[in-house]
Amino acid sequence: MAGLRERKKQRTRRALIEAALRLFEEKGYAETTLAEIAAEAEVSTRTFFSYFSSKEDLVFYDGDERLERALVLMATRRPEESPTDVLLRLLDEGIATAVQHGELTFEEAALRTRLVMTEPALQGRALLLLFDSQLKLAKALRDAFPGEVDMVEAAAAVGAMFGAVKLAVMANLDNDRSIEQIWDTARRAGKLALTGLRVLDEKAAARLRADQRGMAS
Repeated sequence: MAGLRERKKQRTRRALIEAALRLFEEKGYAETTLAEIAAEAEVSTRTFFSYFSSKEDLVFYDGDERLERALVLMATRRPEESPTDVLLRLLDEGIATAVQHGELTFEEAALRTRLVMTEPALQGRALLLLFDSQLKLAKALRDAFPGEVDMVEAAAAVGAMFGAVKLAVMANLDNDRSIEQIWDTARRAGKLALTGLRVLDEKAAARLRADQRGMAS
């Protein structure tokens, strides 16, 4: 259980996120200043910089943490899991964590998505983070299946699943009416993409069998 000091830090961090999103909705992203966000959250500007270095960092506040969890999951894949099993578990655990922790309300999640889609500065940052995180995940998937999945296959699998999830969520944002519906859309899209990637499991299994035969001979 988190101590009093840690809980206070979490509340302050959450207050800054809520204040920023509220002001972005009311005034616009570009028009909102760091000082206004700090004042809205009832903290000093100096305190703001103890948590975030910029407005961009605040919008993408959970990116590093989610990526780290994903990389740990990849590195500890279960012996019986296929490549697509690992990717589906990655998607499921990511959704479960977001729902259980209640990090964003539906309105906040929808607002953040709209901001990323419409603000040039955020679009550039999102694209950079997307390529960086997916490249790291692709390398982790390859390393989780040494000799079974090569880098091209790993990159294609990661790109296909996360591309499907992101586009489906954005395309269906006007129809989903709760955070749970957003995650359901994400999982449906991910499963559809992974269904088409089952050939990767077959290739990985075939390579493993070939390696085992080579070791036995």
